[in-house]
Amino acid sequence: MPKAGIIYNDVKPIAARIAIELKDKLTAAGWDVYMTSGIGGMLGYCTPESPVYHTPIEGLTPPGFDSEMQFAVVLGGDGTVLAASRQTAPCGIPLLAVNTGHMGFLTEAYVNQLPQAIEKVIAGEYEIEERTMLTVKMFRGDEVLWEALCLNEMVLHREPLTSMCHFEIRVGRHAPVDIAADGVIVSTPTGSTAYSLSAGGPVITPGVPVLQLVPICPHSLASRALVFPNSESVSIHPVNTQRLVMVVDGNAGCYVLPEDRVYLERSQYSVRFIRLQPPEFFRILREKLGWGLPHIAKPTSVELP
Repeated sequence: MPKAGIIYNDVKPIAARIAIELKDKLTAAGWDVYMTSGIGGMLGYCTPESPVYHTPIEGLTPPGFDSEMQFAVVLGGDGTVLAASRQTAPCGIPLLAVNTGHMGFLTEAYVNQLPQAIEKVIAGEYEIEERTMLTVKMFRGDEVLWEALCLNEMVLHREPLTSMCHFEIRVGRHAPVDIAADGVIVSTPTGSTAYSLSAGGPVITPGVPVLQLVPICPHSLASRALVFPNSESVSIHPVNTQRLVMVVDGNAGCYVLPEDRVYLERSQYSVRFIRLQPPEFFRILREKLGWGLPHIAKPTSVELP
């Protein structure tokens, strides 16, 4: 019996309703279906009473989800997709992301397109697009106190955000650099259209094998975004007397003390997105972010003699 999964945002009634309807439909068609909430991929925020909320990377995979699962349908917005990526990446399960939210930058189809999309997936009429992920770890000495998979970005900053921070950052085996800023962002190409874009970083197409480091409001004209190969690791030492906050993909984080170290590297796992048509990144940029839209009238074409 073929196996499929459904990951849904249980906060949204429409996602919960469609999840049940989809499970009934697939079960009637002879599929073994496992359902879970996207909340299982949310690592939780730290609190002063619980500064470290540590769940091993492979510990987020829901029961029944494994490498034998042919695909999983994600019902929600981009936040649910980010959570689902952490739940499924260690097993390599292909994800069909269906938008029930607002932006839906990472999704492939809308709710009204779900029946046709499922038919294509069952028939095998799709492509797989792999997206790079990061492994993020927080060390205290030689001990890993916190770790997570990251699809978009890692952000390290002070509370409140407007306070100046100092960082010593080493990329690969290169000489360390010093950055004074409100914070720093380390982003994948997928995350280049998220927080790092708002902080002034460049847009990077998904297939380019790079990462980027973006200072947040740097206190220097010389501190600008840096793009480097994703084969290079990143070590960040906060040079501050107060604790910092690290946030991954906007929904998970922990406190980082002055003696701690944040380490990032390209993960052995990647997200496998189901694409029902060949991926067209520029079209998504145009539709979702307005990139390349004409803002002035084009000149009338004139034939050259």
